[in-house]
Amino acid sequence: MIFTIPNVISIIRIGMVPVFVWLLLGRDDPTSAGWLLAAIGATDWIDGFLARKLGQVSEIGKFLDPAADRLAVAAAVIGGWISGDLPWQISLAIIVREVVVALGALIVGVGARSKIDVRYIGKVATLGIYFAIPFFLVGRGTDTTWLEWAAWIVVIPSLILYYVVAVQYVGDMRRALRADEAVSSGA
Repeated sequence: MIFTIPNVISIIRIGMVPVFVWLLLGRDDPTSAGWLLAAIGATDWIDGFLARKLGQVSEIGKFLDPAADRLAVAAAVIGGWISGDLPWQISLAIIVREVVVALGALIVGVGARSKIDVRYIGKVATLGIYFAIPFFLVGRGTDTTWLEWAAWIVVIPSLILYYVVAVQYVGDMRRALRADEAVSSGA
């Protein structure tokens, strides 16, 4: 079933991404955009929690939840870079990591039957990114220096974890492809 409560929440989160972009780039309002991104990030756990609690875990939900995360982070990183509200070094580090993981996922999606499970450390890293980017945006929008410092304090360890889990995912992807090769060759 597509229209479960958790899936509707994920769809709403995805629908808020264009509003975020409009606030940031259309209205030049990094403060409101930062608060909306914080809300999108804060509700990240709700859809998964409800899916498990209500027995509504679905394949579409397993796609929608991470899609909402990726779209929100991508919009925030690219939009923040364009607007100048997110330091370019942070934007570049996140974009490079996302491209590598996305290419790996595409290769595995095309070439492997095995699924790659989301890692807890990846969720922690994503949570840190979800905190740091709104801190940068709200800090820049309100000229609140301590928020920008808080953003740097959160984003650096989050980026380290983001890259650690990317390396783990690459290993997972290689194992999935090898396992599928072994099954295909009858080994």
